[in-house]
Parts: sequence; structure tokens; C-alpha cells
Amino acid sequence: MISVTLYTRANCPLCEKAKAAIRASGVPVVLTEVDIDRDEALRVRYTDDVPVIHVDGNEAFRHSVDPAAFAAYVKVLDGGWRVIDGYHLEKEFTFPDFAQALAFTNRVGAIAEEQGHHPDIHLSWGKARVTTWTHDTDGLTRSDFELAAKIQLVFGSQLSVVDEPGP
Repeated sequence: MISVTLYTRANCPLCEKAKAAIRASGVPVVLTEVDIDRDEALRVRYTDDVPVIHVDGNEAFRHSVDPAAFAAYVKVLDGGWRVIDGYHLEKEFTFPDFAQALAFTNRVGAIAEEQGHHPDIHLSWGKARVTTWTHDTDGLTRSDFELAAKIQLVFGSQLSVVDEPGP
């Protein structure tokens, strides 16, 4: 089950909306609420930013979240993507040979062009490592999670083609 920490404060309507969005996402979570005004360090750190939402120890959202964005975030993490330093999403995909890794890389490139959102792709024999973040904000945005979810689908569809028995 996903562990979610909601940094909040008393009488915060945005915090209540965030809590409702997490619940409405349909994702099973263990939700812990932390009132930042009860901890001086947290109050200083988050005073103008609540709600702040951490998922499995990584900051995921500030100010607001909607159910679809929360569900997409969790789905990407469940697919094996890692949040790197809170600013990048990364996953390494493995293949039986170079040709299939290259084909995957080309499919990812086509999706990136469609979305106008371009990840870093490191291609090597039997592997492709994809790293994405939003360069304008030097961090993660909804676009990164949408791209990661589409890449995950490409990987799954490519594997089903690869795994089919030959004639």
C-alpha cells in the first residue's frame, strides 16, 4: 500500500480539497496528516505551500492535486519508475538484444514528438534508460507522469509482440 503524508494546517480549504482528491483517486493509501503549525521547522519550510503531498517519502505535489494526477503519479511509480532527487523520473528497460532496445527508443521518440515533451534516452545493448523532467521548471510536472505512463504502455505492448512464439 502507498504511504502518503499530507502536510497541512488547520482550517485550510486547499488541504481539505487535496485530501478529498487523494480519496477520490481510488488509490488505496495509508494517509498521514501533519499539521505544519505544530512543528517550527515544517512551518518555516512549507508555510506558503500547503498542502504539500509526499508519496512514499518523495514530494509529489504542492498547493493542489486532482484525483487523476494523483492516480497517474502512483501508477507510474507502481510501474517501476523512480523519482530521482525529487526532480526527475527514471526507469531502465531491458530487452533481449540491441535491435529491440533501438525499436523501443524510436517508439519513445515518436511519443515524445507527439507530446512535445522530450526525455533523455540512453541506449545500449539490450537496455534503454529513460529520464524525464520538465526543463522549464527544472522539476516534475503532470506532463512527465503522462509521458512515463505512455512509455510504460509502449514497453508492455513491445514485450507482448516480442514474447509471442514464432511460426
